[in-house]
Amino acid sequence: MAIPFLYQGDTAPLLARKDSDNVSAVRSQIKDELAEKGAVLFRGLGIQSAEAFDQFSYQFGYQDFSYQASLSNAVRINLTPRVFTANEAPKEIEIFLHHEMAQTPMPPDKLFFCCLSASESGGATPLCRSDYVARDLREEHPALFAAFDQRGLKYTTTMPAENDHASGQGRSWQSTLSVQSKAEAEARLTQMGYTFLWQQDDSLVTTTPRLPATRQLPNGDVSFFNQVIAVHLGWRNSALGRPNLTFGDGSPIEPKALETIVEIASRHTVDLAWEDGDIALIDNHRMMHGRRPYGGDRPRQVIVTLALDH
Repeated sequence: MAIPFLYQGDTAPLLARKDSDNVSAVRSQIKDELAEKGAVLFRGLGIQSAEAFDQFSYQFGYQDFSYQASLSNAVRINLTPRVFTANEAPKEIEIFLHHEMAQTPMPPDKLFFCCLSASESGGATPLCRSDYVARDLREEHPALFAAFDQRGLKYTTTMPAENDHASGQGRSWQSTLSVQSKAEAEARLTQMGYTFLWQQDDSLVTTTPRLPATRQLPNGDVSFFNQVIAVHLGWRNSALGRPNLTFGDGSPIEPKALETIVEIASRHTVDLAWEDGDIALIDNHRMMHGRRPYGGDRPRQVIVTLALDH
């Protein structure tokens, strides 16, 4: 099966790690492809380490966005200051389609993934064009699209007192908020417009301010920019029994509406089956991603670096 976003151009100038007119030209060509396709896959580069991946991704000139500075709710392990594991959730857990950190006020613009070791079975990264999801939703269910577009969303999550490696959303509140004390956590959340409630086990239930459910892209298209599918299919209920997802005005979202979105997204999803050394550059505003469960004795090692493009 042909890979629609496989890069066919010359990557030698980027691998040489020397600033030149050739590097600028190649970088510009790749960014143009990214804007059109939402993802670009580099295959056969011979990347075998986090350090080599770091150096390759650095050539694109994006602004760094560190794991420590993010509000990601996943437990990750830094391998270099810029590179970290994609997700430490157990291999039998599926991570459903989402835009990276769209459930926070601080999402990255671009994602680089690198496969150092592909799993024996499964483990693909599904990719979905959310501009196509928005288009179909608006054409086929205009009232539902308008509800998301106009009302936005609120997300409720539970941050544990300590990192929970068995969960895809197990990052502790200390790590997530880059704080040491409850008072510091409360100050940070208040500053960002969150509401929150401490639990007896020292976990922290938080609800975001109203966040957008759609995003206008530079070419005028609209993307369905959120974590609706991941929340609906994969998130555990909050400690308070509250729904994890509502419209931005607090009103509920009907399960039928959520299933409609899952069905539309399935039309536009392509699985990226990793090979050792692959690198994928993803436009986080245009493309959702996830992780299929995987098996076998060979470890799956996919690492990531995040970037800002402004």
